[in-house]
Amino acid sequence: MRKTGKRLMAAALAAVMAASVTACGSSGGTAGQTTETTKAAGETATTAGEKKQESGSEEEPITLSIAWWGGQERNEYTQKLLELYTSEHPNITFQTSPSGWDGYFDKLATQAAAGAMPDIVQMDYLYITTYANNGSVADLKPYIDNGTIDVTNIDPVLYGSGEINGKLAGMVLSSSLLAFTYNPEVLASAGVEEPNADWTWDDFIADCTQIAEKTDAYGMETNLSDNINVLNYYVRQRGEQLFSDDNKSLGYKDDAVFVDFVNMIASLVEKGAMPNPDQYAAIMAMGKESFPVVTGGAGFRNDWSNYATIVEGSNDTLKLVTPPMTADKTKALWVKPGMFFSIAETSADAKKQAAAEFINWFINSEEANDIILAERGTPVSSAVRSYLADSGKLTKKQIEMFDFVDDAVSVCADAPAPDPAGVSEISETYQTEIYNVLYGNKTPEKAAADFRTMVNEILERNN
Repeated sequence: MRKTGKRLMAAALAAVMAASVTACGSSGGTAGQTTETTKAAGETATTAGEKKQESGSEEEPITLSIAWWGGQERNEYTQKLLELYTSEHPNITFQTSPSGWDGYFDKLATQAAAGAMPDIVQMDYLYITTYANNGSVADLKPYIDNGTIDVTNIDPVLYGSGEINGKLAGMVLSSSLLAFTYNPEVLASAGVEEPNADWTWDDFIADCTQIAEKTDAYGMETNLSDNINVLNYYVRQRGEQLFSDDNKSLGYKDDAVFVDFVNMIASLVEKGAMPNPDQYAAIMAMGKESFPVVTGGAGFRNDWSNYATIVEGSNDTLKLVTPPMTADKTKALWVKPGMFFSIAETSADAKKQAAAEFINWFINSEEANDIILAERGTPVSSAVRSYLADSGKLTKKQIEMFDFVDDAVSVCADAPAPDPAGVSEISETYQTEIYNVLYGNKTPEKAAADFRTMVNEILERNN
């Protein structure tokens, strides 16, 4: 049973959830907002990493529509970024559609179906295959071939992560890794030693259990149900892959791997070391800056490697560690594209060219990255990373994020193929089946079998 303090915390969280409308993938996004940057006169400037480009002609006015998800901070600096670009390219203005994560891809799917997708869209690895396969996004290879997008300082494996069926469906903007963020003060209060890259799942279970027993905090504030990449990692540690090569079925053969994974979760929830589904829904309603790992109500959180940077303003003591390993130390982690910019296939040729020029500026120019400051993840350009590291402009957490990514390479393997079409539906099924076990509606064995049946049907239907 959970201690009284935890029950009170859960009740308080539930009250917050009832009053909150915060999207779980963002903190303060402004869904549906549309603005246009003001044109500014001025000469076209060139900076390091930027070549002078022409969009048709210098006088041709072009308005590019652009959509992204994120919190208020991202919205504000992206607007500044676009205004700077317009000041240097007076014929280019932007029509913007910032949004929170929740609902972003629902809206984008509607726009794509109507042939009205924005010229530039921030794209996630979960969905890029779907938009490539349905012909919604343009091939960016021609813009690399003609020199518009400079990939000289980008690892080919990383920018090639956006290639789907021979088409470069998106230009990668940043990289990230699965990471466990932890609160060192919570660990210290429970007498738990801070983990390193060699820790195992047994260590993780013992640490979470000890935190729950010795403090009034959760060991792990998530129940590993809202990021299917964690299951992918768990499967890869056993020498298999989550999806088959042809994306028609699950790639692992024995349901025991899913059963073991869910049993671990259920055991920790039963001990009060992880939140149950209702408690976790209340946590997610609070927003990233108020999650228990930030406020001292949890020891660990699984997220991406930029999480500690995002919440640095609320707690600058959080640290990162790679996810737990198996006892045999199998390398299964991978460097994941943080996000992409894709260009709509329906955009006019002049707009596609102008969009490609902007993307090149975004990823390669020092002045753009002086504004971005790695908020979207670790920059893909090695030249930009070096510039920022030496600039003195990064915060402590941003520097730690760069170091974490560099150090984690030692435990990384080759990246899996881009997620297949239908993965968003698969992710929902993944959480549903875990919750069925946690609510007592199914045994882990039944949930594993049903997950296989439903996922295979989804994959067959979409691929």
